[in-house]
Amino acid sequence: MTVLDARALNRATLARQLLLDRADMPVLDAVAHLGGLQAQEPQEPFVGLWSRLHAFDPAVLSDLLTGRSVVRTHLMRRTVHLVTADDALAWRARHDAMLRQRVIGVYRRELAGVDLDELAAAGRAVMADGEPRSMTELARALADRWPKPGPRPLGEMLVAALIPMVQLPPRGLWRTRAGVRNVPLSSWLGREIDPPAQDGSDPVGQQLVRRYLAAFGPAASADLRAWCGLAGLPAAVTAVREELVSFRDERGRELLDLPDAPCPDPDAPAPARFLPAFDNAILGYHDRGRIIDDAHRGLSVAGARVVLVDGRVSATWHVEEDTVLVTPLRRLSRAERTDVAEQGRELSAFLSDDDSHRVRIAAAA
Repeated sequence: MTVLDARALNRATLARQLLLDRADMPVLDAVAHLGGLQAQEPQEPFVGLWSRLHAFDPAVLSDLLTGRSVVRTHLMRRTVHLVTADDALAWRARHDAMLRQRVIGVYRRELAGVDLDELAAAGRAVMADGEPRSMTELARALADRWPKPGPRPLGEMLVAALIPMVQLPPRGLWRTRAGVRNVPLSSWLGREIDPPAQDGSDPVGQQLVRRYLAAFGPAASADLRAWCGLAGLPAAVTAVREELVSFRDERGRELLDLPDAPCPDPDAPAPARFLPAFDNAILGYHDRGRIIDDAHRGLSVAGARVVLVDGRVSATWHVEEDTVLVTPLRRLSRAERTDVAEQGRELSAFLSDDDSHRVRIAAAA
């Protein structure tokens, strides 16, 4: 069985994530290809798409949100993701049990004794008037019936797990600050959520396997679980295994992949790329060694924005006074600093509507 080293996996990841070469692809298609974008920080998906697409226009993504072609909803790993409307409807029921368990894992004591089916029915009854509500508003509407848990546990269970919801625009629009207002997913889209298969098969799980490998492969089953948060996919993997090819990594783990998915030359050049906070190119793996060193792994869960240099996390970045400030995590060569500076100037222009092209690279830590 072919062994893929970390550099080969890195280049495959960059290609699947549209980070090796920017793609000429419609924004909606890019969101679908990536299986959604991590979006709990509302402006971050715009940077994620800017780094991946030629001539990305943020107004297009805003229009897709207001036009209901993409939605912001709790899905993979119980985090807010920006996904296509079609994927939200197709995937949501498959995530129900995981979403419940993850909220219970945080609020087990507070929610002890609460009948979740009764809570869900009461929450749907409140939302049936079509009025958008914040999590706190919905919880307070039910506080008389369930006074003990408190608004936070009740609200999170309702909004993140029991009732499939979307966060309404203007939340998530370009350069817009807005609080979270929720409405049921099916009422917002005018379509019902796809029900689970009744014959014991798992077509959605099988689709998730294929879609994950297209955007993240080659990868192990543990990586798939890390991306979606679903533990119950071994049967789906088994069902599609004959469609797949296998490799091993340097640790001996089996890696699965689609037979015709791109696996570039490990020596292919990888331009500098600026990633937003919580980008799935990093978070979408159990073993993140293909893209980030263990010493810096904590950055990926702390919300740091990172810079890929030669395909690996090599710096962090933030913005102050229309200047992109880059802090290297290692010494950069002259050519690397030039590449980072060029990309940083383009990012500065993107974020400032072409009013600024300022970038400053600090000395290596």
